[in-house]
Amino acid sequence: MTSALVTCSGISNTGKLTTQAALTLLQRRPGHYVWMNAKQSAESLEVEVRDADQIIVIDGCTDCCAGKKLSASRIIPHRHIIATEIGVIKNGMAEVEYHEIEKVVHAVINDESKMYDESPV
Repeated sequence: MTSALVTCSGISNTGKLTTQAALTLLQRRPGHYVWMNAKQSAESLEVEVRDADQIIVIDGCTDCCAGKKLSASRIIPHRHIIATEIGVIKNGMAEVEYHEIEKVVHAVINDESKMYDESPV
């Protein structure tokens, strides 16, 4: 099963965090995730997520840049994680901290586990 990670990849600390969390997931579970950022066109994103079994949006804040980009293509993600809603503080150009990356990575993995637990047998 392949999950597409779509990140906002903005310039604030929470935007950079989304990229770093996606790269961490790619390293920890090779072949399980593919990653793209929302800087590319909506049409390009639509083509890239087409073959994924599920789409996971990771936005840094409630501006939801990645989520909005997918919406422009009428793509509905299976899951949407917003870093500031799980306790990460948006702090302009501050450096991303390791514990923040781990918080987002765990949110993705824990949500994924719940999804499998709730699926019918």
